[in-house]
Amino acid sequence: MKQITTYQNKKVLVLGLAKSGVNAARLLKRLGAQVTVSDVKPLAENQDAQDLKADGFTVITGEQTADLLDPGYDYIVKNPGIFYDVPVVKRALAEKIPVIGEMELVGEVADAELVAVTGSNGKTTTTTMIQKMLDRDRKAGKAVYAGNIGIPASKVVQDVTPADSLVLEVSSFMLVATTEFHPHIAVLTNIFSNHLDYHKTRANYVAAKMKITANQTGDDYFVVNFDNPEWRDLSQNTKAQVVPFSRQDQSEAGAYEKAGVLYFKGEKIMPASEIKVPGDHNVENALAAIAVAKIKGVSTAAIVAVLRTFGGVRHRTQYVLEAEGRQYYNDSKATDMEATEMALKGFKAPVVLLAGGLDRGYTFEKMVPAFKEHVKAIVLFGQTAKLLAETAKQAGIKTIKMTENVETAVPVAYDLSEPGDIVLLSPANASWDQYPNFEVRGDRFIKAVEQLTGQQEEK
Repeated sequence: MKQITTYQNKKVLVLGLAKSGVNAARLLKRLGAQVTVSDVKPLAENQDAQDLKADGFTVITGEQTADLLDPGYDYIVKNPGIFYDVPVVKRALAEKIPVIGEMELVGEVADAELVAVTGSNGKTTTTTMIQKMLDRDRKAGKAVYAGNIGIPASKVVQDVTPADSLVLEVSSFMLVATTEFHPHIAVLTNIFSNHLDYHKTRANYVAAKMKITANQTGDDYFVVNFDNPEWRDLSQNTKAQVVPFSRQDQSEAGAYEKAGVLYFKGEKIMPASEIKVPGDHNVENALAAIAVAKIKGVSTAAIVAVLRTFGGVRHRTQYVLEAEGRQYYNDSKATDMEATEMALKGFKAPVVLLAGGLDRGYTFEKMVPAFKEHVKAIVLFGQTAKLLAETAKQAGIKTIKMTENVETAVPVAYDLSEPGDIVLLSPANASWDQYPNFEVRGDRFIKAVEQLTGQQEEK
């Protein structure tokens, strides 16, 4: 880690805790800052705040009003989830106090070369693929990942060295709070219309995403999806060397798929069908990762080895195991219809689908085509079970079973399946009617599969 003096003896207010805030506060203290942390959760219920207070930090809990700034601060370090229109942030901006995020700190102190990945979809899978490719057969140092993937970058960055590669998943919330952030390789997987409650307009959202390449130079690389005219046009707004990737053979100047085979600048890498994680979207993720790996000189053999064995990110169309000719997949992260549709489209074999969850007040008619094409039987649970059953009937699915929860759904799905089938948990709904989060729901699914089959999940 670089021992910068930017924050030496500076008064810094860290707004919002959780993993990123806690580790940003500790990093700032190590850099010599006078750190105050503020979190809305009451101290008695806030273990993070209690731990920081015990370690000598000044801790303020409760409502984050504008008068938090009365003591005077040189910097505000804001949690990505805090909106810019809250009073304390509005006042800071009005008073020209720099408001930055954790990722800005990481970029300032990182000794390792930075690879940063953003996009509306595919960030986590692409980040993981890149890390595995850069780490495989590595002669010196290591490749590690952090950021929006769930591992605080401000903690990881303190231990990396110049011999390492730090692969960062960065959200639009993180990027909008950067000014000097400068990855050597930046990746844009795609851009749709997300998080408009936060960014207010799609133009603002796109601008936040494009901050990933704002400080790049001609010595850097911008890896970008060329399968959409808008994204191709965005590639003109960088000083970096543009390396495209395309599943639709839009350009052969980078990584691309042609006639079912993946290439990089004319070099054959592997058939797309040999990628272990299913779906066209994962072909795109693989192409982005291939581009980064080839920029860094990774061998084709190492790339192929990763793509043939990588079973997916946990809870995101994750391959669990195969037993009695049935393949089990955990896609608990599919908390909306679009995610489940994408998962279903990734399979050519018949699917026994496990679905259901929190009722958010909408119906599921738009899923009829995907159900009709891919689902042979469906097992439903949770608040939306009856609504999904109606959709399944509209799609002509004859075998529709209702059950209590994910755990009881697994043996029902087994009874409805036969060798060659896919058993897929892809709920199309949030988990909060029955589970604390999608991770717990997915873990319960995996455990039920292990109990049913007598096997352990593949890792």
